[in-house]
Amino acid sequence: MTDEDAIRRALRRILDAALAAADAGRALLPALPERPKGRLVVAGAGKAAAAMAAALEQAWDGPLEGHVVTQAGYGRTLARLRLTEASHPLPGLEAQAAAAETLLRASLMGPDDLLLVLLSGGGSALWPAPRRPLTLEMKRSVTAALLLSGAPIAEINVVRKHLSRIKGGRLAKSAGAGAIVACSVSDVPGDDPSLIASGPVSPDPSTLEEARAILRARGVPLTDALAAVLDDPASESPKPGDPCFARVDYRIVLTPRDALAAAAAASAALGYEPILLGADLEGEARQVGAAHAVLARDAARAGRRTALISGGELTVTVRGAGIGGPNREYALGLALALDGAAGIAAIAADSDGQDGAPGAAGAIVLPGTLERARALGLDPAAALAANDTGRFFSRLGDEIVTGPTGTNVNDVRVIVIRPQD
Repeated sequence: MTDEDAIRRALRRILDAALAAADAGRALLPALPERPKGRLVVAGAGKAAAAMAAALEQAWDGPLEGHVVTQAGYGRTLARLRLTEASHPLPGLEAQAAAAETLLRASLMGPDDLLLVLLSGGGSALWPAPRRPLTLEMKRSVTAALLLSGAPIAEINVVRKHLSRIKGGRLAKSAGAGAIVACSVSDVPGDDPSLIASGPVSPDPSTLEEARAILRARGVPLTDALAAVLDDPASESPKPGDPCFARVDYRIVLTPRDALAAAAAASAALGYEPILLGADLEGEARQVGAAHAVLARDAARAGRRTALISGGELTVTVRGAGIGGPNREYALGLALALDGAAGIAAIAADSDGQDGAPGAAGAIVLPGTLERARALGLDPAAALAANDTGRFFSRLGDEIVTGPTGTNVNDVRVIVIRPQD
């Protein structure tokens, strides 16, 4: 086994430890509510929804009914709950039908019934319920424009919440249940319940004016249909203090910090001193990669055998027509800034198994990455400029492929530094 092969295996071992700690079904079980007097009705949306629903079915010995929607490919076999697999990140007709059914089912619940809401990253796209006169296609166009602009998820969700009949606390507002328990897997900075899956059972502090300002700042045209919704006071979301939230018990069962803690423990077991750079990092992926290269070089010069660990959700401003995602852009930005520095390697992957698009979760960077790429006729700087990091790392054989993981606690990035003699 070559030295690079050994480093690849060590990096993958660290990532696998992080993913194992992010098991959504296992994390749900300690947070399950007591049996209600009436019915337990389940409503779920997100990349971890099916995994949580499967764990619930195994653990719950009473009557159970409801509907969960997850991204296509993230499904599990369910016996008592209905499952819909739908498109992501742009919402589709299957998800729209699931959201409509959820709203109707929740509105028909009684005062002795309990609504159990299972939320995770991806839930915003998987529960589309556009306010009239918006159509689903119009909402898809707005979402696509915001994604291409490089807008962070917090901004995208502010807009989504004000265009929706289910997000921004509106599921809680419309539910007839006597009580609501929400169990969520966080994929947002600060674990803010109002942002996880766009906060369907949480008060929304953002405003219509903020939504309009985000569209202006990101260059998204305010069409007549958008203006009709965003200029209508009735489109304002329910705010903190609204009585509907008094019956909501919100429980975050899993966070990005859980995955990063496991990555730190695995790094320490391999002889690296773990240093956490933050669980909630945001920013342009290639720029963050370059900034982390500076930190890695500093650690190498100090002679420290360390692992720099970070999470969060980075963004990509799409200017080219290539294939890739934030983790691979981070990885190539890091590699270019390191320029083959000895003793430094890294892995960057999205915990859901999908870095921007299906196929790969992220990539590995090694000291020889740029040299091997150029020997194959690849131009690393041109690949980054064209947002074509997917093809770049695929040609090198250094893409990370996990398949759908059934969870989503954002990115896991680890840089290992082995000082050279």
